[in-house]
Amino acid sequence: MTHAFKLVDVFGTDPFTGNPLAVIADGEALSTEEMQRITRWLNLSETTFLLPPTDPQADYRVRIFTLAHELPFAGHPTLGTCHAWLEAGGVPKQAGIVMQECGAGLVAVRQGADGLAFAAPKLIRSGPPSEDEIVEVAEVLRIDRAEIVAAEWVDNGPGWIGVMLASAEAVLAVEPARHHTRQIDIGIVGPHSPGGETAFEIRAIFSVPGGGLIEDPVTGSLNASVGQWLFASGRAQGSYIAAQGTRLGRTGRVRVSQAPDGQVWVGGRTLTLFAGSS
Repeated sequence: MTHAFKLVDVFGTDPFTGNPLAVIADGEALSTEEMQRITRWLNLSETTFLLPPTDPQADYRVRIFTLAHELPFAGHPTLGTCHAWLEAGGVPKQAGIVMQECGAGLVAVRQGADGLAFAAPKLIRSGPPSEDEIVEVAEVLRIDRAEIVAAEWVDNGPGWIGVMLASAEAVLAVEPARHHTRQIDIGIVGPHSPGGETAFEIRAIFSVPGGGLIEDPVTGSLNASVGQWLFASGRAQGSYIAAQGTRLGRTGRVRVSQAPDGQVWVGGRTLTLFAGSS
């Protein structure tokens, strides 16, 4: 069977500056093993597969795969998949709101003048890590424990533990280890000086099969959960723009805002760069 696909740049300022995502249509014809094999062959941080919804409220269903396993939810795959579905002629049941069905349930994606934004899902783990966990993170990041200003579980599916450093410069200076004996997913955040384009610098360090550690260019799920942490702790109010991917030569920009009802929304630019079928 022929499958249409799109390669979508998510969160970039210009083409090839964000996080690439492969979106494969007609996913119902593929087994889980085939989806995982395709994902590993493409070698992107995530690949998604579009399927018909099973929930009557949903507009489409998506399965999200990393190189290692399937995820219940991820941010840049949510925006990129929604973009591809709309570009292929998808029409949402509710004007202006696309309802995505994924492993984490239903996720709303808002259409607006500045692009797409998804509603940050509830955290499945929050609260402070143990001191041993914080020390482990410091060792992985190869920094002194004292450099970590605050730490919080910010897990909305991938398993993020968030650490706050004193500044964006401190975040960009981190030279993490290349290998760790167990699975670990770390989000690093630090404030930029007031008055600039971006309020925070974000980096995402996560494990891959075999124990390697790599850095993700721009990470929607992490920005969502970090945004919830920043708003709840009073470190951010209203809305802000986060930068990510700087150390990788990317110019990721993530728009994070909190509605009056407390819902956090995460948005950014989406752009199809390649499309075809195979």
